[in-house]
Amino acid sequence: MPAHEIRRRLPGSVLCDPEHPGFGPHRMLPPGLRGGFQDLRAWRQGVVEVLGLALTGHDGVVIAPMTVTDSGHVAETVDRLRELGHDVRHFTLLAERATVLRRLRERGFGHLLGAALGNASPRRESRAVQRLDHCLERLSEPEFAERLWTDHTTVPKTADRIAVLAGLKPLPHHEGRLRTRLRQAGVGIRHIRFG
Repeated sequence: MPAHEIRRRLPGSVLCDPEHPGFGPHRMLPPGLRGGFQDLRAWRQGVVEVLGLALTGHDGVVIAPMTVTDSGHVAETVDRLRELGHDVRHFTLLAERATVLRRLRERGFGHLLGAALGNASPRRESRAVQRLDHCLERLSEPEFAERLWTDHTTVPKTADRIAVLAGLKPLPHHEGRLRTRLRQAGVGIRHIRFG
C-alpha cells in the first residue's frame, strides 16, 4: 500500500503493477500447471519490456510494487532495467512474521467479501502463509539490502521514508486517521483477485 500512497501524493507519478501481466499466463494454463507466475520467463521479460516502456515514455515517476524473493528474478528484472539505463530504486518492505500474518488475515476480509459474492478464493492467502518463512529468510539476503521495517509505522510514514530515500518530494499527508483507513480499505477491496 505504500506504493499507492506515494502515487496518490506524487503528482505525475503512475503505478505499474507487475502482478497484472502475471495473471494472463496464470489463467491461460490448466489449473494443474499453474504455479508462481514469477517463475515464467515470459513474465520477467514482459515486466522489463513494459516497465522499460513506461520509464522511457512517461515524464513522471513510475512505481512498481511487487514482492520478488528470488535473487535470479531480481537480476532479470530490477538489475536488467538498470543495465538498460533506467534509474531504479528497489526497496524491501519487511515486518515480523506475526505482523505479516495479521496483515494477511486482514487482507483475507476482502476474500470473505468476495466469497459472499460467490467469486473469491482464500488460496492466495494460504499460499502466502505457506511461503512466509521462506520469503522472510530470502529477503534478509544482501541483494535486498535497502530494507525498511514496517511493523510499528503507518503506510503514510512508510511512503514518506521511501520518498526521502528515493529523493522524491510528495505532497504532505494531511488526511485524518479514519479517512486514511477508509481509503486504504478501498485500495484493498479494489485488489481482490477473482478466479
